[in-house]
Amino acid sequence: MTAAPTSGFSAFALEPFPELQPGDDLAGTITDVLARTGTELRDGDVVVVASKVVSIAEKRYVDLASVTPGPEALELSAKTGKPAEIVQLILDASGSNYFLATEKGPIIARHTLGYQLTSAGIDRAGTEGAWLLPVDPDASARALRDALITYTGTTVAVVIADSDGRADRRGATVISIGAAGVTPLRTTEHGGKRQEETFTDLIAAAAGIILGQRGRGAPVAVLRGIAYEVSDEGVASMLHHRP
Repeated sequence: MTAAPTSGFSAFALEPFPELQPGDDLAGTITDVLARTGTELRDGDVVVVASKVVSIAEKRYVDLASVTPGPEALELSAKTGKPAEIVQLILDASGSNYFLATEKGPIIARHTLGYQLTSAGIDRAGTEGAWLLPVDPDASARALRDALITYTGTTVAVVIADSDGRADRRGATVISIGAAGVTPLRTTEHGGKRQEETFTDLIAAAAGIILGQRGRGAPVAVLRGIAYEVSDEGVASMLHHRP
């Protein structure tokens, strides 16, 4: 379906945002921040949430002391300099479906969910732990969307965004790994040519300019004014390799 054009939009972070603790109600915390800052969501807003806070809310923490690296992890750790326990988690999450972007990494792995991600989406938690991706990011997005609608009375969409490196270049970008209420693919047409676009990735990247990266604690952003088709197909629907 061809989406309506977007001629402009605004974006802002929800901050200050408290440090989330495992098992916290993410939708409730977002609603509290909205109330404290005198901010109101509007129908049609897209709430973009960093995957890490979703993982924290869903208790996706792994204690590295509980991880026993195997021979492949030890060998890959020696090549890349990554802790062997983290490498083992990457192998576990990807079924050893990976390649090195350069001789020394980074490790680009296809997660068993179907996403191709640096380090299979494993996020370090200090020196003693790591955060895994949500079990089903699209389901997480739907649950968060439904809770926000219940709490705020506004009809919003949700995109779960993950910071990720690309194999062909240095640095990180931001992509979508989960979505609810917004179609993941947008088809545009001009001059007789049609093009499918990974629309939720474009949304995630736009929010990534202000979302929390290293040294910034703003894990939730709101994008306002984006034209989109409503859909619960989710990001998984546009993957080449689905579980």
